[in-house]
Amino acid sequence: MFDYFFAQYHDYPVHEVYLELAGVFFGLCSVWYAKKDNILVFPTGLISTSIYAYLLWQWSLLGDSMINVYYFTMSIYGWYHWTRKKGDADEFPISLMTKKEKGMALILFIATVVFVVLVYLYFNNFTSWYSYLDTILTGLFFVGMWLMAKRKIENWIFWIVGDLLSIPLYLAKGYTFTSLQYIVFTIIAVYGYLEWKKILNNNSQQL
Repeated sequence: MFDYFFAQYHDYPVHEVYLELAGVFFGLCSVWYAKKDNILVFPTGLISTSIYAYLLWQWSLLGDSMINVYYFTMSIYGWYHWTRKKGDADEFPISLMTKKEKGMALILFIATVVFVVLVYLYFNNFTSWYSYLDTILTGLFFVGMWLMAKRKIENWIFWIVGDLLSIPLYLAKGYTFTSLQYIVFTIIAVYGYLEWKKILNNNSQQL
């Protein structure tokens, strides 16, 4: 059983194994802080996404690599967005998506999937089911990160679906530590949704 999950690491460069472990650690920290609606989600996320942008490109998961470059950019935006205040209160507290934002989310998802498909075609990388799943995941995670930066509670739904699909993808590719990370991500995302919903309900009652 141990060999099945971890034997592939014998052939990996040592620095990539350490980088993957570091990426997992800071990724878990970031998701935990997101669950707590804590602004530390962004600095920890910046470290994790920097590592994974590099590793995923090395692993030929182009869509996921681009996701992490996008995460890095959106983390900077989100960090700024979450710090804005109106008096003593947050200018942009946890909220539900508007009808306009739902339309924008759909457009972002479709545009992202189309873009990643074109990238895969350009590099001639549609060689297995990994590539097709990667395009869908890229769309889901692009929308999820955009919604999290805007503090929309629906971001957790996109994370949950994307995390569940990522577990078999990374396990099949042989990246066991990352696959295990996504199992934990899924659990935290479920609790994150419930915690944000509680905060949203409490805020609504105070209005």
